[in-house]
Amino acid sequence: MPASYRDIHLIYNPAAGKLQRGSIDVIHRAAEVLRNLGNGVNLVPTSGPKEARTLARRAVAGGADLVLVAGGDGTINEAMNGVVLSNTPMGVLPLGTANVLATELGLARSTEEVAALVPGLVQERISVGFLQTAEGQSRYFAMMAGIGLDAHIVVNVDLELKKKLGKLAYWIGGFAQLGQKFPEFQVTIEGVPTRSSFTLAARVRNYGGDIEIAKSACLLDDYFEVVAFEGEDSFQYLKYFTGVLANLLDDMKGVTIKKAREIEFTCPRDSNVYVQVDGELAGKLPATIEIVPDALTLLMPAAVRTKFSGCGGR
Repeated sequence: MPASYRDIHLIYNPAAGKLQRGSIDVIHRAAEVLRNLGNGVNLVPTSGPKEARTLARRAVAGGADLVLVAGGDGTINEAMNGVVLSNTPMGVLPLGTANVLATELGLARSTEEVAALVPGLVQERISVGFLQTAEGQSRYFAMMAGIGLDAHIVVNVDLELKKKLGKLAYWIGGFAQLGQKFPEFQVTIEGVPTRSSFTLAARVRNYGGDIEIAKSACLLDDYFEVVAFEGEDSFQYLKYFTGVLANLLDDMKGVTIKKAREIEFTCPRDSNVYVQVDGELAGKLPATIEIVPDALTLLMPAAVRTKFSGCGGR
């Protein structure tokens, strides 16, 4: 039976991609859809970077029975860091440059369409990842951590190009790396070390909403799927990219794929190797990543939960 929420705090980013290209009316229409279904809704806009976490924390402390986040994956990550380890459920409305989590949950639709689905979504308690850097930076994440190449692209992406082209700006930034040398670092997966220039620790299959790298990752598992790519030569990544598209990574030389709950990353002192979580820069190596079990209540379609239930891990 559909749920009715008395106090939804709808946190949204006014600078999100769809709102920049369209109108703030998108959020108001989504809120009206929810109200017409018998829900109480408070609109809570962010006024700047990093504020979504504070707003989500405030919503939890104030007794909200649902924190609903409208924005890209960066805004969703910020808000999640204010909800994590509480009993308050969190839901997502796709609205931004990338919507990896919405895609993974089968919610890659219009903002208003997803709002209409909210009362019928089920609550599922999931594990999340936790990043800790030697510089003292820490962050929880729901989807993925990328170390090395993709974090370097996040650091250097042209923000004006991102506003105009969305996800395409990251692909342009990636292909611009051809001909460069990528610094290698050591990644220790459950006690076993290997060299890598790009490692993905994933809780979801979708990567950027378009392709799948960690094809066995699952939000209901209590571990990461770790995919580590070796090599400093950027042209080697043309082979890796082909392997991703052709589903051939499992047997490809230079690629390590493992399940893990704890991962450690170290690098030479003179190297700057960056880390991104859920598409946002989160620091640089050395760092550790670990699974935090039973950490977040997430709304998802019942059919998607059933599909996830077969992926194991519990």
